[in-house]
Amino acid sequence: MKTSGKQSLCLNELKDHKPWFDEECLGFLDQRVQTKRQWVQDPSQSSVDNLNNVKREASRYFRKKKKVYLKAKIEELETNRKVKSIRDLCRSISDFKKGYQPRANIVSDEKSDSFCGLSQYIG
Repeated sequence: MKTSGKQSLCLNELKDHKPWFDEECLGFLDQRVQTKRQWVQDPSQSSVDNLNNVKREASRYFRKKKKVYLKAKIEELETNRKVKSIRDLCRSISDFKKGYQPRANIVSDEKSDSFCGLSQYIG
């Protein structure tokens, strides 16, 4: 019952498009936001330097985390190729080629005839 209610109200959980993004990454992101807020309140040179350092550390961490994830994914592809699991190999390759494709979940108001991005089906 909950599932059908969520589907009819377009409350489906969105697919995570960054599987390498974990709690540590969220911590770096929060730290970067807090540092930026401090810089906005006090735009001194030390605040600018601190903000640049935190941004650099966060970017390095994100790059490293993504690189490790991609290496693991490539090893998985290689394993699928060696085991001759062609279906999994082709599915993974197509996921890599397509990349992240955002989905438009549109909830309309009373005047519009589109609901949840399904305007072509509603008529």
